[in-house]
Amino acid sequence: MKLQVGITGNMGSGKSTACSIFASLGIPIYDADSRAKWLMTHDLLLRNELIKLLGETTYDESGSLNRAWIAQQVFTNPEKLTQLNALVHPAVAADAREWHTSQSSLYTLREAALLIESGSYKQLDRLIVVTAPENLRVERVMQRDGLSASEVQARLSKQLPESEKVKLADFVIVNDGEQPLSKQVLAIHQALSQLAELTS
Repeated sequence: MKLQVGITGNMGSGKSTACSIFASLGIPIYDADSRAKWLMTHDLLLRNELIKLLGETTYDESGSLNRAWIAQQVFTNPEKLTQLNALVHPAVAADAREWHTSQSSLYTLREAALLIESGSYKQLDRLIVVTAPENLRVERVMQRDGLSASEVQARLSKQLPESEKVKLADFVIVNDGEQPLSKQVLAIHQALSQLAELTS
């Protein structure tokens, strides 16, 4: 049995950077956030459900996701956001399981921002949480997305606090710019490889 391992962290923590190191070690990465967008466009059943929930404007004339419209609909309406997640998260989880079985490595990584918030982490064998000091995370997101500090803070406030995520983690990667990331990733990779060999 290959292990299914989740990797998550709040905005600006550096999940993608950590994932790129795992990828260089030959570990397949399932990017749940980009895959969700793909499924919302290409899975006909999901498309129909989304149109039922949010209306025809969910897709533009070319059939692409109208992300600005969706954001407008759900971010001011917590009930609609919950309904949207209830449609998208199970579709992504099923897609991820199918993808996982097609891989040949000892373990796979599922990268997702809301892995804990969605409850998806409960279906996984191990969980990695990437952390970074809040001021550093705010700075990174401001540079990456061209947002103001208050805009970044508003988005971060919608995520589960880092301290809560760490409580659920089997492994923690500290991305504070001081402790080498590659060394931490390598140690986790070795631990997961050994565990996978023991359980296979």
